[in-house]
Amino acid sequence: MVEFSLWDIVRNLLLAARWTVVLSLIAFVGGGAVGLALLGARLARWPGADRVVGAYVQLFQGTPLLMQLFLAYFGLALLGMEVSAWTAAALALTLYTSAFLTEIWRGCVNAIHKGQWEAAASLALTLPEQLRHVIGPQALRIALPPTVGFLVQVIKGTALASVIGFIELTKAGTMITNATFRPFTVYACVALMYFALCYPISAWSRGMERKLHRGQ
Repeated sequence: MVEFSLWDIVRNLLLAARWTVVLSLIAFVGGGAVGLALLGARLARWPGADRVVGAYVQLFQGTPLLMQLFLAYFGLALLGMEVSAWTAAALALTLYTSAFLTEIWRGCVNAIHKGQWEAAASLALTLPEQLRHVIGPQALRIALPPTVGFLVQVIKGTALASVIGFIELTKAGTMITNATFRPFTVYACVALMYFALCYPISAWSRGMERKLHRGQ
């Protein structure tokens, strides 16, 4: 058995936590960009866009993220595209995130009273201008809590990337446990690190929500 001090365990977990943070950021930023594009296609009422985007959302919401990771890693290999665990995890999480975010944001936009849309249209604003100046600021107040809540879920969801060999916080915890035979200590540290990542985001969201409501 390898003798690890508590600091050795924490230090190695912190090194792995970097990749949890990077993967979460890629998934959220990339998923947010794709989600906004899908939302824009729906709002623009392009022919067939609502049906196609709806099918996309149902596909990724209706299948487990674990299966999506397997398909991204092993499925692309069957097509002759050799991808690393990093690339497969980033791709699967980005697509998964985009499906949920576009649906969350669609619901927030639809929650804006019809009169606001009519008022914006009466000013001869284009759709992008309506979203930017009239609908967007109101939808933002509604969208902030569920968006941040889903970001927290994405951070925790990165743990599933360990099944395809991506070494993030959970995978590193398993490897250290196998080397030290101290599962309680290691996984307690893993849990505390996830909490340290997620709690500040939730606290920031609550603060921003209060500011937005005061501004309203």
